[in-house]
Amino acid sequence: MKLLMCLILVTTSFSISAVKPVEKSIIDHVETEMKNAEVLLEKVVNINSGTMNFPGVKAVGKHFIDELDDLGFHTEWIDGSKFGRAGHLFASKGNKGVKILLIGHLDTVFASDSNFNHYEVLGDNKVKGPGITDMKGGDVVIIYALKALQSAGVLKDLSVQIVMTGDEEKRGSPYSIANKVIIDAAKWADVAIGFEDGDGNPKTIVVARRGSVGWTLNVKGKPAHSSQIFRDDIGYGAILETARILNSFRESLSVIPNLTFNPGVIVGGTDVELDNGTTRGTAFGKSNVIARSVKVSGGIRALSPEQLANAKKTMQKIVADNLSQTSATLAFSEGYPPMAPRDSNYELLALYNQVSLDLGYGEVKAVNPRLAGAADISLAANYVSMSIDGLGLMGDGGHTDNEIADMNTFAMQIQRAAILMYRLSKQ
Repeated sequence: MKLLMCLILVTTSFSISAVKPVEKSIIDHVETEMKNAEVLLEKVVNINSGTMNFPGVKAVGKHFIDELDDLGFHTEWIDGSKFGRAGHLFASKGNKGVKILLIGHLDTVFASDSNFNHYEVLGDNKVKGPGITDMKGGDVVIIYALKALQSAGVLKDLSVQIVMTGDEEKRGSPYSIANKVIIDAAKWADVAIGFEDGDGNPKTIVVARRGSVGWTLNVKGKPAHSSQIFRDDIGYGAILETARILNSFRESLSVIPNLTFNPGVIVGGTDVELDNGTTRGTAFGKSNVIARSVKVSGGIRALSPEQLANAKKTMQKIVADNLSQTSATLAFSEGYPPMAPRDSNYELLALYNQVSLDLGYGEVKAVNPRLAGAADISLAANYVSMSIDGLGLMGDGGHTDNEIADMNTFAMQIQRAAILMYRLSKQ
């Protein structure tokens, strides 16, 4: 709370401050290092690091470990064998000043056999490559922002921990082990800053992310000849009961701002199987037999823990109000918690916005949370005084083979991140 009040008081003063000499040296250092930053970016993009390509994830992490070692960080590779993934990079430096957690991830959605596998320079200062914006570009922003602070002699005034996870795109399990390093770091930190690319717009920043939780619906009906359906002793069957439930979900939940739910896969009939791990299913049934079973797998996204809790309660009430001779159960899995839009996050946005204005990059506003998915920052946000995300390299086409970075934003993002951390160090 003391940190928050300090930031509120100094935000206005920055609006009338020119860029200080030390800040000018930070900005200049970034400009001189851009070719090296691009070389590092090309190296890591050219390494396939699909989540389940463990050697690739570790190889990308090794590049960043080498860079952080050179900056005097204590670095550690957190082995992921206990949660079924490659692992996480953890680094720390400093023991005074504001405690800042910097968050990135090493993995991408592109499997080792993907045809989208190399860094390609395009026209108009655009570069194409797997994971270039989601989020190897953001990882490089972290490294070169820290290099600029080190060059200016001010990195020593901060306490910094860095977590680059190896399973952001496909979480390891159990979550209690997979998420431990980032939660522990968040409990230590005052401020958490994520370097995803947000909505790809350098004029926005993420102050809120909706949580993402999975759910599984199992519905049972009484099998019988289809000619007897709707009798009191036969009932409506599993498929019609499922239709009632899903439509009731739609009617009740679709009107709530920033809340969405989606049934992603459904199998129904006499005999059904659905593997929640692979989300592949099979079903057998006949048009003249009332369906005995339905399985549905889906997800729900909410903006706050309270909104998610209320949605779960509504869904369970709908599931329990069964049609004749049917029954249903609804189970929720663990996932990403919401990063709620707290006032303190908006104060940190105000500080970042002033940095951007002072550097001549223009105003920065909060992104619509509907345009930003779940990310690792959500695991940390509830443990720190304030948090923002979306400070990474900007572009579009994430999670597709047309993922393109706008290199015009590269130096800008590094400079804004470095000056933000410097100004935090002065509080």
